[in-house]
Amino acid sequence: MCDSLVIIPTYNEIENIENIIKEVISKCKEFDILIVDDNSPDGTGDIVRKLSKKNKRVHLIERENKSGLGTAYIRGFMWALKKNYEFIYEMDADSSHDPSKLPIFRKYLKEEGFDLVIGSRYKNGVNVVNWPISRLILSYSANLFAKTVTGVPISDLTSGFKGFRRKVLESIDFNKIKADGYGFQIEVHFYTHFKKFRIKEFPIIFFERRSGDSKMSKRIIWEAFWLVWKLGLIRLFKAV
Repeated sequence: MCDSLVIIPTYNEIENIENIIKEVISKCKEFDILIVDDNSPDGTGDIVRKLSKKNKRVHLIERENKSGLGTAYIRGFMWALKKNYEFIYEMDADSSHDPSKLPIFRKYLKEEGFDLVIGSRYKNGVNVVNWPISRLILSYSANLFAKTVTGVPISDLTSGFKGFRRKVLESIDFNKIKADGYGFQIEVHFYTHFKKFRIKEFPIIFFERRSGDSKMSKRIIWEAFWLVWKLGLIRLFKAV
């Protein structure tokens, strides 16, 4: 069995899912793939099921409803820990994250002893391709705001491209994590930092999705905004 598992949450990603699975399989020999699909009405789960029958490195969890990014990752984390993977990764299905970077994550984790490795859009300037300026300003400002309020020295707190040692995930009480949008990423980074794990952030180029629809919404933005203030209070009162 491979020692690494990349978790990819999906909802209506039929235009992207086969390509991203084939890219990971071909470029990352040490990696298995787990798709956590929220009962996509477009048939995403059907595609993954067919691929999993052809390749034992491809796995599928199908959930009954569209339940959010955070709970999808938590479900995947629990599965990965149960199956004894040592290194566990997050990645989007829409080709915004380059699968060829996954072995770099693994090297930092396995050979250099880091506990969390983050692919960052903002580590060295701004490395985002094809976003409208309004979204870029929103994302960059939100990350600067979150970094300031929470005290977590990570440039891209909302990054969804990362890798963990299993001990990091074993240490986090996921019952405390309530965000189901991109605020989930902020919470996980927050608890990992204040538990004093070793974190490595390295620059990546982030590409806007080539097909399908973005899952960003005003509700997700406001959820993350109020979450940051909550985490700031937790930090202030040393309640981590």
